[in-house]
Amino acid sequence: MTMDVLAIIPARGGSKGLPRKNVLPLGGIPLIAHSIAAARAATSVTRVVVSTDDAEIAAVARAYGTEVVDRPAAIAGDIAKSEDALLHVLGHLAATEGYRPDLTVFLQCTSPLTAPADIDGTVAALLDSGADTAVAVTAFHYFLWHHDASGAAVGVNHDKAIRPMRQQRDPEYLETGAVYVMRTAGFLAARHRFFGQTALFETLPERRLEIDDPEDFRMAEDRIARLARDRSAAALPTPPAAIVMDFDGVFTDDRVFTDQDGRETVACSRSDGMGIERLRRAGIAMMVVSKEANPVVAARCRKLRLPYHHGVDDKLPLVRDWLQAESHDPARTIYVGNDINDIACMTFVGCAIAPRDAHASVLRIADVVLDADGGRGALRRLADLLLDHG
Repeated sequence: MTMDVLAIIPARGGSKGLPRKNVLPLGGIPLIAHSIAAARAATSVTRVVVSTDDAEIAAVARAYGTEVVDRPAAIAGDIAKSEDALLHVLGHLAATEGYRPDLTVFLQCTSPLTAPADIDGTVAALLDSGADTAVAVTAFHYFLWHHDASGAAVGVNHDKAIRPMRQQRDPEYLETGAVYVMRTAGFLAARHRFFGQTALFETLPERRLEIDDPEDFRMAEDRIARLARDRSAAALPTPPAAIVMDFDGVFTDDRVFTDQDGRETVACSRSDGMGIERLRRAGIAMMVVSKEANPVVAARCRKLRLPYHHGVDDKLPLVRDWLQAESHDPARTIYVGNDINDIACMTFVGCAIAPRDAHASVLRIADVVLDADGGRGALRRLADLLLDHG
């Protein structure tokens, strides 16, 4: 029997530690969008709802494909409990639709490193154990202290006279604050998240991060950037058989400058030139194929000592013939493109790569999206990914 599993993401508009934090951009998207994406990608979740009192958060949630339930001001203040928002959503859906999910998943939008596997794992921990509630945790190996009534320092989870090694201690777990799962009927009766038997799902320590202040936000940015680099490096053929590149929007920022005599110039990045040089020294075959007929393409490619073809309307036959003539495996070839006329080549090769500011249709099919714009270091980033993570 299929279970109805509702994920609810409460998100207030107010925040004292970090104003407007739920919509601040993190890794290129609003903070709350990370939790929405994880919930929508979790295979166990059948429906996702954001509860908010804020119009901007509601607009962001809808833009990222999620339903919104308006949260009354009475349960949206600084001291409002998350359970109040969850109960309000459940009551609203029951009253307006007769909808009553089997399980309720509570996700914190301030935990942007939550993965779909964390959600699915916490749901599975509840179901597999027959528990009433479940929570995501990480292993905890630290000694805790507090002051007793006299002010003396006292060990909380240890005898201060005994210092066992980590492997000699019983395991302890730290609540991540990211994922909670409850049987809905029991939650409605108990009105708090830890009723009955509770199961634990152990997640990776590096995914435990709650954003409360600017320093937390900076830490999240660093971790997300590192994870993105690791995912990109994993998607790359190492080493690649060859790299084929478009010119406009890849070597350039897609602008053209025209003087009074009709002469055109473009802007390129010197750091991209250094990236190309690194790739050449590594012995990687490269070629530029451009639809642009302007001689500026040839001039720049000659400067960088790159084989090139320009004024090419249909790029795929040329790319296919070049790879065959040079005995380069298309499955291990990279194509770097930024616009619609690159899609045929990008889907032909094994690895499609796009600058960050590429056309939306290209970003959708790219295996790797570089964290730099075309003409502004994108090719240098590609060289770094290939050569520094290989």
